[in-house]
Amino acid sequence: MSGIASRFDFKEIQEKVSLHLRPWHRSFQFWVRAADIYTGYKVFQVRVSFVKDVQKQHAMWERQHELAADKIYAMCSDLGGFFLKVAQIIGKPDLAPAAWVKKLVTLCDQAPATPFDGVQRVLEKELGQSISEIFEKFDVNPLGSASIAQVHLARLKGNKNDVVVKVQHPGIQELMMTDIRNLQAFALYMQKTDIKFDLYSVTKEMETQIGYEFDFLREANAMERIHHFLYENNRKSPVLVPRVVRDLASRRVLVMEYIDGIPILKLGDEMAKRGINPGGKMAAAAKQNILKSLTLAYGQMILKSGFFHADPHPGNILIYKGSEVALLDYGQVKDLPDQLRLGYANLVLAIADNDPVKAMESYRELGIGTVSNCGNEQQELLRLAQTMFDTKLPPGVVMLQPFSEDSSIKKIAVESFPEELFSILRTVHLLRGLSVGLGINFSCAEQWRPIAEGALYNAGRLKERVEYES
Repeated sequence: MSGIASRFDFKEIQEKVSLHLRPWHRSFQFWVRAADIYTGYKVFQVRVSFVKDVQKQHAMWERQHELAADKIYAMCSDLGGFFLKVAQIIGKPDLAPAAWVKKLVTLCDQAPATPFDGVQRVLEKELGQSISEIFEKFDVNPLGSASIAQVHLARLKGNKNDVVVKVQHPGIQELMMTDIRNLQAFALYMQKTDIKFDLYSVTKEMETQIGYEFDFLREANAMERIHHFLYENNRKSPVLVPRVVRDLASRRVLVMEYIDGIPILKLGDEMAKRGINPGGKMAAAAKQNILKSLTLAYGQMILKSGFFHADPHPGNILIYKGSEVALLDYGQVKDLPDQLRLGYANLVLAIADNDPVKAMESYRELGIGTVSNCGNEQQELLRLAQTMFDTKLPPGVVMLQPFSEDSSIKKIAVESFPEELFSILRTVHLLRGLSVGLGINFSCAEQWRPIAEGALYNAGRLKERVEYES
């Protein structure tokens, strides 16, 4: 044990000096680039206002979005870390211009890998043994590298099954906290000038959630809790949750079972390889089953339990055995208080029933503070709820455009937004991005209606028992 520690002392000192200087450099880089992107749009808005031809305006906006997309991509790619998560959030067809999505979607699964000697130092320091003492084999090249950690394929001594070893990047926590605080300052400015939405609360919730991601013991506990809940509440769990190797879990290292599957973004390519027409009936049935499984799992987690996996971006979803779904990475989980869980259940019913009065009541119950700038306040509140909290976009809305004058966010200013709700908001938007990517337009609110009714009945808020599938 002491030999391992002394071997790495000098390199650790070098790393600490380097890591101390990195946050200052990153802050400078962020503000220079963010200011360039923002001022580019503001100058463009003035320029395009003098053009009367609608088609020409559209073409000009497309070009502006392409220019901005290149700059945003370069910033997220160069800085990495937290900005890879920002790319995952905004790089979806329902939330951002097409030019942004096309560019940013390639960043979802890409992050610079930590060299193997760095991985070895973290792993052996955390587990107190050498790699050769624990593993029969350990692949030096990672299966993948994300913003906080990378994963390696390995096999434990005395075991025939492969495992995945998740190892945290050295020094990443301080860097990501710096990134978040810079984004918070930018969010405060944006909500005062351009977007009448409580963006600061959104970034505060991101700070809380991402802070949790650095504790892999917490992630191990979350995996076991969600695994138990889904298997207990279904004849067959709608999604597979990997099993944790408890003896090999620490704050910065996590070992779990390996699932041999296909990333959901590569599903179309895999179908084509097997001679299945991606646009045919068999492919459509598989996609429907995948979306149904994910939607059921999330409906049960959010509305029935309140404890849910809050990061369903494509990189965390594997498809195995044709159309079975495995859900990976439990670093971001949320435990909703019952008041918010039941308030959201009520909002789900309002959206599913297209009921503006119930939507207004749900806003008040959830603590969402709004100020109306229009005559048809109730309808706009419902439209805003549908845009934010349902996977099916409202009629006439192709994507959420917060800068456009006819946006609900322009007509209904959201002045306060509970931080805890951001995890639901983000989860619904990621599910919507998946549905758009699979070519299926559906309403999660309609799918979740029976689960919401069951939750409200069990809490004594509905008089009649509602039968629904568990």
